[in-house]
Amino acid sequence: MILEILPQRTGGAAENMATDFMLLQRYPRQDVARYRHYDWRGPAFTFGYSQKVSFVRSQLPEGETFDLCRRPTGGGVVDHRDDWTYSLVIPRGHPLEEARATQSYRAVHEALAAALAEVGVPVTLKPVAEAAPAGEPGGPAGVCFERAEIFDVVHTTSGAKIAGGAQKRNKRGLLFQGSIWRPAAGAAVDWEAFGETFEARIAAALGAEAIPTPWPDFNEDELQGLVEQYSSPEWVEFR
Repeated sequence: MILEILPQRTGGAAENMATDFMLLQRYPRQDVARYRHYDWRGPAFTFGYSQKVSFVRSQLPEGETFDLCRRPTGGGVVDHRDDWTYSLVIPRGHPLEEARATQSYRAVHEALAAALAEVGVPVTLKPVAEAAPAGEPGGPAGVCFERAEIFDVVHTTSGAKIAGGAQKRNKRGLLFQGSIWRPAAGAAVDWEAFGETFEARIAAALGAEAIPTPWPDFNEDELQGLVEQYSSPEWVEFR
């Protein structure tokens, strides 16, 4: 198997979410996984597909301007103003795509934790989920970095949640969207070194060879249509 390492891009919230979904939907070869690390054009928040927008808005900072977009995956509200963001697409038929969600989540986060440890961040995986506050209106996920779920990456000393993620499966394969909260990892992290190590660890977890690869030829009209959908009030506010 090959793990295509795509070039780093910077985009707005809707563009980043649309691009991740397109990577899942448009797959030329079934023996190829795709990985990318990306940045944000400005302050941005994303939230899980099933979350209620009324809860999401109650958690956002007042008096600030930022992008807001509903993700195609689940999970909670994620603050992207100081995070390190990535996505991974695993094609249909791969053992991790066929595994239970908790097991594929664990495998990706074991690779991530190992990469963080190699750059000096003491981390472990959360062995059990913390109980959600009774009656929390945002659903089980709530706000991503406020509470660790099972197999999230946490700081060994402080217990702070460092990394979380969310998944979507369809007939094409598995999309994993992940976020690392950099302040929880510490100020001394060499993020470039971490990125290179994480690529190697993800490739090993997939049993794949990591190969830097140019961007695939998307149908630009289709991608733009998806960006417009993800930007629309109908998408952001439909729950």
